[in-house]
Amino acid sequence: MNTPFRIAVLALVMVISWPVELRQVRPVRVVLSVDGSVHRFLAEAASLRQVLDQAGTSLNEGDSLLLAGSPLDPDGPLPEVAPLVLQVRRARQIQIPVAGKGLHTAAPTLAQALWEAGVVLRVGDRLDPGAHSRPQDGQEVAFQAAVPLTIQVGEAVIHSRSASEDVGSALQDAGLSLQGLDYSRPAVDQPLPPDGSIEVVRVREEVLLEQESLSFETLFQPAPEVEIDQQQVLQVGAFGLKVQRVRVRYENGVETGREVESEWTASEPRARIIGYGTNIVIRTIDTPQGALEYWRAVPAFATSYSPCRLGTDFCGNTTASGLPLKKGVVAVIRSWYNAMVFSQVYVDGYGVGTVADIGAGVSGGHWIDLGYEDNNWQQWAGQVMIYFLTPVPPADQILWVLP
Repeated sequence: MNTPFRIAVLALVMVISWPVELRQVRPVRVVLSVDGSVHRFLAEAASLRQVLDQAGTSLNEGDSLLLAGSPLDPDGPLPEVAPLVLQVRRARQIQIPVAGKGLHTAAPTLAQALWEAGVVLRVGDRLDPGAHSRPQDGQEVAFQAAVPLTIQVGEAVIHSRSASEDVGSALQDAGLSLQGLDYSRPAVDQPLPPDGSIEVVRVREEVLLEQESLSFETLFQPAPEVEIDQQQVLQVGAFGLKVQRVRVRYENGVETGREVESEWTASEPRARIIGYGTNIVIRTIDTPQGALEYWRAVPAFATSYSPCRLGTDFCGNTTASGLPLKKGVVAVIRSWYNAMVFSQVYVDGYGVGTVADIGAGVSGGHWIDLGYEDNNWQQWAGQVMIYFLTPVPPADQILWVLP
């Protein structure tokens, strides 16, 4: 077998053995929608491409062929439906800077167009026009990816995403609003922080009326109907009331400050008035020296002293009045001495004495120190009654209330 003949036979075998797809041409009623126009015709075709050719319609880059809204392969076989309702959706050219290219797309929404371009939309991403808007030819799509945010609101932590330029808008994106005195860190007009951390401080204020008692003073006034060294309450004291209007500020439930806005006296205090007796009654006491008249009797704690029993490391018999220290000299505290110097008194067991010296006194009550010489000293340490003998001194020289 010569060479040309063998090549021809081999070629024939290859042709016969190569798979051949045969499509049957069949008539089909077609309803075709293109750019808002509807064409109805009877096609004799074996493929969708032939149908389009018979309609005089071609598909450009990015165009879609749809059947009942679902995309079809224009080179595929005819669907087994009658009539065949087709739609040609023309692609629109849009610019997507974030994708770095222009795009021919027949997608019904910008979101789907971005998906086809490999751009995944996440929660919070900003797309202008909106994700569900229809692409327009020559349109430029602005896209801003959201950044993750951690928002602290009291003890709650909210994780969010936002593509906003400032904190206030990001809080709105997260469904958080500042009410009244609320504020945020950073402030609402500041750009989003690099670390995505935002704190919302909830602020509330309340007004309190705080009350404070005002103490009353005690006043003394003479009471002529009351006997000397006796007292009588002439007027009961009453506390006053001061009211303050206080504004208290709380941030996230914690008190951060308080301010007194105003204050006033709701009621004035009323002084307690005690009447001290100025009624002097002359009485008589029987003593070893005979009956003695007295105009005042006062209980006191009595001690005794002598020239060498002064409570010091030296002896001396000089008194504040200049009289020598001996039996009959009575020492009292300075306030008594100033009003009573040289007054005559009588003490049971001691006798008549003269207020002529000053002593330190004791705490908790009245006190007198009974004078002696060293050779006749007697120890005193107990309660006695001091009788102030007549004549009664002038009223301006009487210590009406004894300290």
